[in-house]
Amino acid sequence: MGSDPIALPLLNALAAALSVELVGVFTQPDRATGRGQRVVANAIKQWALAAGLPVEQPLKFDEAARETLAAFAPDLSLVMAYGHILRTAVIETPRLGTLNLHTSILPRYRGAAPIQTAVAEAERETGVSLMRMVLALDAGPVAAVERVSVDTLDTAETIEAKLAEASRAVVMANLGPLAAGKLEFHAQDDTRATYCRRLRKSDGTLDFAASAAVLAARINGLFPWPTCQVETPLGALKLGQAEALPDASDAAPGTVLGADGEGLRVATGDGTLRIRRLQRPGGRMLPTTEFLRGAAITAGTVWFSAPMAPLVADRAFRAV
Repeated sequence: MGSDPIALPLLNALAAALSVELVGVFTQPDRATGRGQRVVANAIKQWALAAGLPVEQPLKFDEAARETLAAFAPDLSLVMAYGHILRTAVIETPRLGTLNLHTSILPRYRGAAPIQTAVAEAERETGVSLMRMVLALDAGPVAAVERVSVDTLDTAETIEAKLAEASRAVVMANLGPLAAGKLEFHAQDDTRATYCRRLRKSDGTLDFAASAAVLAARINGLFPWPTCQVETPLGALKLGQAEALPDASDAAPGTVLGADGEGLRVATGDGTLRIRRLQRPGGRMLPTTEFLRGAAITAGTVWFSAPMAPLVADRAFRAV
């Protein structure tokens, strides 16, 4: 059960495993996408159809959908970035239950955007937790975690690719013990839980009074969506990758200090922010050095700051 391309490496591994028989795929209904709002099948559905597998796309996972699941007589359901809330009756339908792959080291970053939030919070490590599903948000017992490092220039996009491979690894290493009844699950420590929320386009604002380290993490964590941006005479520029430099400056936060061989330097409340990739309206995301060959950004320009909403809380965010 999944709706995002992050599950493709796992699907490929399951399809190739001699000990596994994939009997069906559940994914979100086809939806309009892009500027033309053309209705297209998501990557999971396309993969399943190419593999000759039955595809189910319930609008909601009601009793009819549960009966469809039961008709497959599955031993196990695997869930990754599916997008439906599953009731206890659905979770318990497969003989061995339902396992979820959550892309954080639980109990940290339960919720809707764990990949982006971990990078935006400057974590140096994240991972994929293989857990039993329960009704509470990402609170089920965990059997195994596959960890990946987060480098200073990693973005949510590059970390998602690492986590896709980590998901494949953690499932394939634990299917055998699960089938043999030897896989142990351990309760999470709820007192250490943190929660992340669904991201909004407005999260792309930047407060240059913050430190360069905080700003660089935010820029990298929110790429490729919603993407941080700044208003300039060239229009709203999107920032695709950044890093923090220790260099101090007397300039006001948000002041463009000039370019070097690696990017564009901007003063912050603590240290200097180097922006390594930029995109102008209607253009492509480019390395900053290439971007500046076709568009000038004047040193001394002060970019506007705006408050940055928190991405993490010690309890689940309320939907509004």
